[in-house]
Amino acid sequence: MPNPLAPDWLQEPEDANALAPGVWSRHAVRLPGGELAIGGVPASRLAAEHGTPLYVVDEADVRARAAAAKAAFDEAMRAIGTSARVYYAGKAFLCTEVVRWVDEAGLGIDVASEGELAVALAGGIDAGRIGVHGNNKSPRTIERAVEAGVGAIVIDSAIEVERVAAAATRARRTQPVRLRINSGVHASTHEYLATAHEDQKFGVTAADAPGIVAAIRSLPALEFLGLHSHIGSQIFETEGFAEAARRLLALHALLLETGPVPQLNLGGGFGIAYTSADDPMPIAEIARGMAEALAVAAADLGIGVPAIAVEPGRSIVGPGGTTLYTVGTVKPVAVGDAVRKYVSVDGGMSDNIRPALYHAAYSARIASRVSADRPALARVAGMHCESGDIVVRDEYLPMDVGPGDLLAVPATGAYGWAMASNYNWVPRPPVVAVRDGESRLIVRGETIEDLLDRDPGNPVPERAERAEG
Repeated sequence: MPNPLAPDWLQEPEDANALAPGVWSRHAVRLPGGELAIGGVPASRLAAEHGTPLYVVDEADVRARAAAAKAAFDEAMRAIGTSARVYYAGKAFLCTEVVRWVDEAGLGIDVASEGELAVALAGGIDAGRIGVHGNNKSPRTIERAVEAGVGAIVIDSAIEVERVAAAATRARRTQPVRLRINSGVHASTHEYLATAHEDQKFGVTAADAPGIVAAIRSLPALEFLGLHSHIGSQIFETEGFAEAARRLLALHALLLETGPVPQLNLGGGFGIAYTSADDPMPIAEIARGMAEALAVAAADLGIGVPAIAVEPGRSIVGPGGTTLYTVGTVKPVAVGDAVRKYVSVDGGMSDNIRPALYHAAYSARIASRVSADRPALARVAGMHCESGDIVVRDEYLPMDVGPGDLLAVPATGAYGWAMASNYNWVPRPPVVAVRDGESRLIVRGETIEDLLDRDPGNPVPERAERAEG
């Protein structure tokens, strides 16, 4: 009988060891002895070499998804007589290795800070394939982006027009720019909402756009590429993109009356499966659906379809990531006549803040072994001093889950490490890439010594010796 504390979407599994298809990375499997391996590397070996918590990235999975995204949009847009540019949204997870992976797959990179820009450049990608976002770009970020020769800066407000133009003038170059539009379309999972205006910090209204575009075109240091839109995150359907495309193309057509508008960027937000209840649309279907909507909208307006750009991030890197933890304590908590097991691990909201911020749902499995015990409703809790520090809110794990077990949480490649913190003075975990039975460090983990080293009041001998030297 299902546990009455379980949410409706969570079905009690016949086998609490099974890995749900679509949720785990493509190269996550159970070895003959029952242990979880990712990219051919057993979980116990990863934990022994790098400790836990540990972010594990299935390199071949990420590379394949990047290549598939490019192929899907190239094919879909070619079918309607235009071209596609795919930018990887670096905010999902960025390090120099990931830069190289997506670069080799033919993608550009979208960055949203000076730090992300620095990582993208350090990874060796051509600056012309970098796009720069942000609602409040610092003058230094703009200067660095212009000097580097980035392919596009997304203008987010009227005040940025002069700032970018001034930086481009000083650098003696013409800076290509896009203008972010509040389309009034907001989408999430299977639903979307279309309104006249959107109450948010990003972008400008369609009504204000012609005046801002005129200002851009009046400045010789700027080149207007086109419009940009982002309608939400974790989107499973194409209806929201279709509505945004209709609205943006109407504005695009208006702007064509006074000058060229070569591109249209529809952003990203394509969803992934975090649990067995999630059923995201394959990237090829998303691309075809967007292309069909663009073709119809352009035909209705009597214009050609511009070159299209998109910015997937989560859908490329999210499924390839898995976080490994070690179980510390387990205790049953009675709620009425039902019982839920609280399984506490050695990480938590410092390495994955999404459950605390958004009540995001995740899955979990014992990674170090399999169990013949019956499934028990569990809640995976973190080790932080917060009642909201939950890693996996609702999951069935074997009844005998206990201290010392390795626990794996899949689909953490996006926004896990990227949003990690040092809350409770906990060092951020390392990131390892796995492939073909080998693992290698791609982001070094922090130590408590690293954290103390940032504190100028810490009188450790090593600091004093460095100061004297």
